Amino acid sequence: MEPIIIGVAGGTGSGKTTVTRQILNRVGEQRIAYIPHDAYYRDLAHLPQNLRARVNFDHPDSLETDLLVNHLKQWRSGYAIEVPVYDFTTHSRTQRTTRVDPQRVALVDGILVFAEPELRALFDVKLYIDADADIRFIRRLRRDVAERGRTTESVVEQYLSTVRPMHLEFVEPSKRYADVIIPEGGHNEVALDMVAARIEYLLSQ
Repeated sequence: MEPIIIGVAGGTGSGKTTVTRQILNRVGEQRIAYIPHDAYYRDLAHLPQNLRARVNFDHPDSLETDLLVNHLKQWRSGYAIEVPVYDFTTHSRTQRTTRVDPQRVALVDGILVFAEPELRALFDVKLYIDADADIRFIRRLRRDVAERGRTTESVVEQYLSTVRPMHLEFVEPSKRYADVIIPEGGHNEVALDMVAARIEYLLSQ
């Protein structure tokens, strides 16, 4: 049976990673491959540090989606892939990679996974995680300060200059491609139960 690839999209801070983790926990991490679109940000090591932070990381061009598409095609054909490891504090790709072996199901998450036609076409199931803009901003603020070494001022500036405009231009319109829209992200137990049950069914075939 050909492997199933599930796309998980939604705005920044909507709860995509939480939903993905919940699915992995419910179904079993050893049974599902996880591939984050964030790992495919372009390497900015060639730019001075002060210029790296000015890049629009919420635009599709900031990601090496062609590489992800090629990797997913290889993975679906039964080959292991080496997923890049990205350092968000320096805006550069490390020398390390994460090996992802073939499985029956793969989860691919990211804010722009439905905005790219060639990538979107690879998904057998498309989930969009929805959340109010104020909740998403608060979650992003907490994450970027705690995990990515950003200041509150820089997070606010980035949100107003690129995150919000790109969400309205690329992310929100991509919702129409979703098979299932899950409000409240990882807090929606009913939706998570349904998704996990569907994956279990696919795995049992």
